[in-house]
Amino acid sequence: MASLAELAQQHTKLREEDVEQLLRLTTSWSLLADLSFSDMVLMAPEKESDNEVNNFIVLAQMRPNNRATLLAEDLVGTIQPAAEWPLSQQALTLSRRVTGEVALNPGAELLPVWCIPVRTHGETVAVMVRLQGPLRSPASLYEQAYLEIFEELCSMVSEGNFPFREADVAGPGLPRVGDGVIKMDSTGTVEFATPNATNALHRLGISDSVEGNRLSELGLSVRGIERAMSFGIPQVEEVDVGSEAAVQFHCVPLRRGEVTTGLFAIVRDVSDLKLLNRQVLNKEAAVREVHHRIKNNLQTISSLLRLQSRRSEQEETIQALSEAERRVRSIAIVHEVLSREPGEEVIFDEIVRALVNLVEDSVLGQTPIELEVEGSLGTLSTDLAIPFAVALAELLTNAVEHAFTDFTPANGHVGVVTLTLGHDEKSATAEIKDNGKGLSADFSLDKPTSLGLSIVRDLVRTQLRGTIEMDSRDSIDGSGTVVRVVIPLAGSLNS
Repeated sequence: MASLAELAQQHTKLREEDVEQLLRLTTSWSLLADLSFSDMVLMAPEKESDNEVNNFIVLAQMRPNNRATLLAEDLVGTIQPAAEWPLSQQALTLSRRVTGEVALNPGAELLPVWCIPVRTHGETVAVMVRLQGPLRSPASLYEQAYLEIFEELCSMVSEGNFPFREADVAGPGLPRVGDGVIKMDSTGTVEFATPNATNALHRLGISDSVEGNRLSELGLSVRGIERAMSFGIPQVEEVDVGSEAAVQFHCVPLRRGEVTTGLFAIVRDVSDLKLLNRQVLNKEAAVREVHHRIKNNLQTISSLLRLQSRRSEQEETIQALSEAERRVRSIAIVHEVLSREPGEEVIFDEIVRALVNLVEDSVLGQTPIELEVEGSLGTLSTDLAIPFAVALAELLTNAVEHAFTDFTPANGHVGVVTLTLGHDEKSATAEIKDNGKGLSADFSLDKPTSLGLSIVRDLVRTQLRGTIEMDSRDSIDGSGTVVRVVIPLAGSLNS
């Protein structure tokens, strides 16, 4: 379905600033639908050559959350003959609210309808239609209060004062009418509070009746109310009492021209949400601490292995301990990243950078080789990241240690090892290329000649359930070797 902006561009003569005003209105008008217990439809005159309005294009539609809808059909994008909506045509022409009755279908029951002109920059650019179903008679006190607030907001729409440019009203994540409403006059005295609003105030320690009093007189300071009254723009504030109670106030001023005549606040008790957030934060902190301690323990093990290798005199023992120490450090790198950003996924590119530094520190100081990284893997699940990191560290180390033994790249070129990373929705790929001496004629990955390749093969095929291939390649510098590892993601990757 086309968006409001697209419909306006295709079917109307509305300017960009007009469309922006209508977008702000539709961001906030769930509030209007709930306050009036009505369906809302936004219409604009269709693009025509003459000055007469023959058709309307429906740009948006909103159903109430507290009442059954009257419009089972979605009207957005439909062309409505102006003859079938004469009250909308009058509101557009006269630039004032027009009320009456309308039948949605031929022979259907007549429904009360309000047609409110939507003004911006002193011009009426659209009509907001309110279709109201039957209300209870007599209306309850809170229904009367809702309707009074709705009527004042409609006047603000006609004057071009609503929606507010500075902030959204009743947008995503903000309180809804059903959470609780408090209405105040121009002095801040409470005229009405719904039961849900009263319960929220009780959580803040106000046990007395609020009607006829200012909240400040009852010991509750809400700076958002004061600022909304003073500056005439919406304010959102969260008021806490200790660590157990929290209430969010969304304060919306009511205005006539440039004068603020009152205010209503939508309030939501967010105490349980705050408690849940604290529990989540505490859990995240605990997870971070666990990863931090694992990293520290692995680093301790790494240090012990390094100390032991220095005390050894046999070359084979020193080499075995050094390789074990490097593998432990590669696992520690993953836990170090997780200690900063705990979760079920980890930014693998950070791990790759750390692995490259690890290999450079371990090997490249003795060998003039360039190590390059291309591409990206985005984020990987932690159950894939750890074995994949160990496998990549082994392959990079194997390349820089063995590809250039007793071999010098031709034509004065230096040795280069390139790690290329890539992914799609189903798999992640790592390719390690070098311009070294290549593989021996009798090489077989099924019968590897080193412990490192045995570890890589088993990690990739068994734990990661992927595939690994190693082949010699032709390059301008020599024969070289290419290793290609592909692992299935099964929904683990987010680019």
